[in-house]
Amino acid sequence: MAIINSFLGTGWNFPPSFDKTLADVSMVSEEADVQSSLEILLTTRPGERIMRSDYGCNLDELLFEPLTTTFKTFIKDLVTTAILYHEPRIEVNKIELDETGELDGRVVIAIEYTIRSTNSRYNFVFPFYRSEGTEIKK
Repeated sequence: MAIINSFLGTGWNFPPSFDKTLADVSMVSEEADVQSSLEILLTTRPGERIMRSDYGCNLDELLFEPLTTTFKTFIKDLVTTAILYHEPRIEVNKIELDETGELDGRVVIAIEYTIRSTNSRYNFVFPFYRSEGTEIKK
């Protein structure tokens, strides 16, 4: 496995993928590693990781809540707190919720952040699906 030297870090691609011919793991580094880390953080339930039971963001527990102003503020605070505790490489600038797809069961969480070491600004768009499964048409 080739080791990539990166000051932002290098990690396995998620979901993990392997190359049989090279006997290697697909890796991500730099800003892609930060984006992957944010996706993993927002999709992990607290208690799901064995050695880090506090890691994660329990968005899935909020599926059936009404999307009021108070609830939107709660979601923003939940995401901000999870990033604050578990992703020290970035600083959150702004979190916005786009609930235009609420009737379809989708709320888009847009996170604007700054990578601390490079002072570079990025954004991450996370579609949070309030209803699981696929639409089955007959």
